[in-house]
Amino acid sequence: MSMRMRHTMSAAGIALGALLAIPVAFAADDPLPAWNEGASKQAIIDFVTAVTTEGGPDFVAVDDRIATFDNDGTLWSEQPMYVQLAFALDEIRAMAPDHPEWKDTEPFKSVLAGDLAGVAATGKDGLEQIIAVTHAGMTTDRFEDTVSAWIATARNARTDRLNTEMIFAPMVEVIDYLKANDFDVYIVSGGGVEFMRPWTEKTYGIAPGNVVGSSIGLKYEVTDAGPVLMREADVDFIDDGPGKPVGIQKFVGKRPIAAFGNSDGDYQMLQWTTTGPGRRLGMIVHHDDAAREFAYDRESHFGKLDKAMDAAPKEGWHLISMKDDWKRIFPGD
Repeated sequence: MSMRMRHTMSAAGIALGALLAIPVAFAADDPLPAWNEGASKQAIIDFVTAVTTEGGPDFVAVDDRIATFDNDGTLWSEQPMYVQLAFALDEIRAMAPDHPEWKDTEPFKSVLAGDLAGVAATGKDGLEQIIAVTHAGMTTDRFEDTVSAWIATARNARTDRLNTEMIFAPMVEVIDYLKANDFDVYIVSGGGVEFMRPWTEKTYGIAPGNVVGSSIGLKYEVTDAGPVLMREADVDFIDDGPGKPVGIQKFVGKRPIAAFGNSDGDYQMLQWTTTGPGRRLGMIVHHDDAAREFAYDRESHFGKLDKAMDAAPKEGWHLISMKDDWKRIFPGD
């Protein structure tokens, strides 16, 4: 082969390599590849750019870059029922052989019959009985072990996919994007804090200390095996609705500059976040994709979105359309 030919082939190879590298470089520059181009994606990027640009009018110091995310319906699927409720019902079924009296006693009778309407008819008292049996009367270590074992195999009742496979890939990208820009990211959920903490780090990359949720009473006891924390049946704190800003103040200590939710239970968190001084971001995940996930809003028993959807235009909150804004919904898609 002549010197000239080798030179020509080498140059062609370099040119081809450069062309092949272009799409890769472009993809690497996109912090939100699971999002379609549009107003929602651009709002996130514009916000992060504004608050992290030193010398800019909207710059926010690293210590004040706080973002909060609801969990159910915002980070993973909440239909056909909340995952924690599915856990409680499964625990009732697992415990039933030791409680033959449950066959004739509500709310357990309806649980064992698979009658969710019957469970709902027992109201607050029924729910409290279910929580007392499945969430209390044990050490915190035992409860954590029980949750960890259950979440490892628990599947969605409609899709038969693992619940941990039904996390929203676009929202996990947002979490990673914010963390890469020195945000401190928190989950602020109506779910039980000790139900979530065993798996949030593995699932979302959010450490247990950055999870704020509802809680029941704890009592310190010293047993023959050593000190333990016992879970009691009384409700200690409800981290939902107006409780969310309270929970943020109690456990985070600073007002967020960005908040993400999906239901009326997130209204006050969004309001508290976006009415603060300086650049703010409030976003609502709207479940409008029946083909790839579920479609629901104003009439849903789980994740009802009514008041917050009406308030969004006035408050400047962005409605994220799962159907239009997301290229894919789950990591495995």
